[in-house]
Amino acid sequence: MEFIPVIILVVLIIVILIKNIVVVRQSRAYVVERLGAFHSVWGVGIHFKVPFIERVAKAVSLKEQIADFPPQPVITKDNVTIQIDTVLFFQITDPKLYTYGVEHPMPAIENLTATTLRNIIGDLTLDESLTSRDIINSKMRVILDEATDPWGIKVNRVELKNILPPKEIQDAMEKQMKAERERREKILQAEGQKQSQILVAEGERQSVILRAEASKEAKLLEAEAKAQAVLKVQEATAQAIRLLNEAAPTDAVVKLKALESFAAAADGKATKIIIPSEIQSLAGLAEGLKAVVDSKEP
Repeated sequence: MEFIPVIILVVLIIVILIKNIVVVRQSRAYVVERLGAFHSVWGVGIHFKVPFIERVAKAVSLKEQIADFPPQPVITKDNVTIQIDTVLFFQITDPKLYTYGVEHPMPAIENLTATTLRNIIGDLTLDESLTSRDIINSKMRVILDEATDPWGIKVNRVELKNILPPKEIQDAMEKQMKAERERREKILQAEGQKQSQILVAEGERQSVILRAEASKEAKLLEAEAKAQAVLKVQEATAQAIRLLNEAAPTDAVVKLKALESFAAAADGKATKIIIPSEIQSLAGLAEGLKAVVDSKEP
């Protein structure tokens, strides 16, 4: 029984020691105070906090963070009130300054963003505000980064999500955009019709060219066929003459062949044929022989 208080005390000390072992995770930092004053910033790893003397004042995330602020009314240079909502990308680079530099960092950044936005838009007209987003984003990033540097915050970039003009201006812009879309559609339709007509004309031209080439090819083939026929006839005639010459025909045979040629030339189509006298006598002889032969037949 005498050792129970000692055991309890040892257990209590062990529990206190375990509870004061702190492990800092990746991308985080702990701001530690000792007796109410800043002592150190703990990075990644295991640390031991002195019980009842040290405490973790703030756990800070070192990752890039996003602040999406609600729309802010802003007046342009030409006295038009527009609504702009902003997105801010920032990162804590100095946990100590972030902890002790400003009481409420996020509301302070939001108010600073709204003030900066009003100052920049106040020097621009509505048209300039709508067409100069990149310029506005760059100016805001530089101003906010410089202003938040004493708070241990680095502003990486600023984006304007929406710029909403008054309702009547939105209606006018929508009408203008609709008219522009209709104009572009008409231009595209006219361009399409033009291209269609060009394609039709091109097709007709190609068709005429192909028909002309086909006719030309047909005529060439016909002329070639006729030439081949004439050549064949000439070759046959030459062959016949050659055979006759080889056979050494008599004068009578030659005259008979001439007579056959005249008969073939007439073929019932010629109305008048002039026959040489020597062929006429041969023809008479042939008719006489034919009559003698016919009279001897029973």
